[in-house]
Amino acid sequence: MPLLLACWLLMPALALATGAGRADALHFLQRTGLGAGDSQIDEWARLTRGEMIERALAGAATVARTPPPAWVGEWTAPRQVRDLGEAERKLFVREQARKGAELKAWWARELLNTPAPLTERMTLFWHNHFTSSLQKVRSPSLMYRQNALLRAHALGSFRELLRAASRDPAMLLYLDAASNRRGRPNENFAREVMELFTLGEGRYSEADIREAARALTGWSVDLDTGDFLWRAFAHDPGEKTILGRRGNFKGEDVIDLLLLQPATAEFIVAKLWKEFVSPAPQAGEVGRIAQVFRGADYDIRAALRALWSSEDFWAAQNRAVLVKSPVELVIGTLRRASPQQVEAQSVAMLLRRLGQDLFAPPNVRGWPGGEAWINSGTLLARRQFLERVARDDRGRQGGDLSLTLLDPAYQLK
Repeated sequence: MPLLLACWLLMPALALATGAGRADALHFLQRTGLGAGDSQIDEWARLTRGEMIERALAGAATVARTPPPAWVGEWTAPRQVRDLGEAERKLFVREQARKGAELKAWWARELLNTPAPLTERMTLFWHNHFTSSLQKVRSPSLMYRQNALLRAHALGSFRELLRAASRDPAMLLYLDAASNRRGRPNENFAREVMELFTLGEGRYSEADIREAARALTGWSVDLDTGDFLWRAFAHDPGEKTILGRRGNFKGEDVIDLLLLQPATAEFIVAKLWKEFVSPAPQAGEVGRIAQVFRGADYDIRAALRALWSSEDFWAAQNRAVLVKSPVELVIGTLRRASPQQVEAQSVAMLLRRLGQDLFAPPNVRGWPGGEAWINSGTLLARRQFLERVARDDRGRQGGDLSLTLLDPAYQLK
C-alpha cells in the first residue's frame, strides 16, 4: 500500500487518538462549565468531542459541596410573626434580610468552589426557569429548599423536576397557588405552568388555564411547617376539560397532561439551545432533539447529549455569539484565579450590581439574558471588575492571590 494512501486511511484514527483539540475544549468548557484554567483545557483537548460530553455528564452532582447555613432547617410560622411586638417584628425582618444575604453568599461560594460546574450551571438554569424570589417568598429557608430541589433534579428527569417544582412551597407562595381553592380559583400558577414552565405562549387557551386552575385547587402550604399540604376540602372535584381532555382532574393530572404535549419538549429544548448554542434556535434541530428528549422520557442528560452532539453546537458561526451572564463572567474569571481567596458575599453583591441577584430574579419570567445583560451601567461595572482582577493578578507574588474583589469604595461606585 503506498505510504500516502496509508496515511490518508489512518487520519481518522489519528484524529481520534489525539483528541478534538484545544479550541474545541475551550469552547465546550466555556459553554457547559464555569470557567477553566489552562491545565484543564489542555487535559480536555486530548478528548474527542463525544468523550468531553460524557465526562461532563458523568461529573454531575445532586448536592452542594458547600455546607449550608445552620438555619436552613428552621421555619417561623406567619402567626408567630403576627404575635410579635413592633420592635421584635423589626428585628425579625432584619434577621430575615441577614439570612437572605448569607444565602446568596452561600450559593456564590458553591459556584466558586464546586467540583461539578455543570450541575451549578443547570441549577441556575432551572432557577431562572422555575422562577421564584426572596422578595415575595420572604423565607430564606424555603428558597434554600427550592435550590436544593433544583440541584437534585438538575440533570435528572424533567418529568420529576416539573412535578417536584410544582409542589415546592416557595413556588406555591410565589405564584399565589397556596390560596387557590374551590369556588375561588387563582389562575396565576396555572397560567405560568403552561406559559413559562412547559408549553410556551400560544399553545393553550384561556379556558385551559381556568380549568387547570380548578384542577390545582387544594394544593397549598402548611403555614405551621412550611411543607406542601394537600387540602382535600379546598379541591374542586368536578369535571374539567384541559387541552382537549376531560376528567375529574387534580393537580398531578395537570402536570401529566402537559407532559403529553410535544410542545413541552420543544419549549424546553429551545431554552436549552439559547443557553448553550445560540440566541436563535433552529426549528428543525429543536424538533429533532425534542423527539430524543421525549423518547427518553424527558431525561435531561439525553437532551443535553443530543444538543451538544449537534453540528450547530460546534459550528464556528455559533462560537462567541452568547453574551456571558454575570455568573459566567464573574465566577468563570475568579475560578481561573483563586476562588479560595475571594470573599463570597462580595461576589454576590457584584452579581447583583451586574444584574443577576441570586435568589431574586426580576419577575416571573426570570432574567431575560442575552443582550439584556449589557447596558451602560453594567458594561462599566464589568470592565472595572476585569481590570481589578487583572491588577491583582499582576501584583501577586509567589502564587499568593490576595483578591478581596471589591473594597467598600468600589462597591459604592
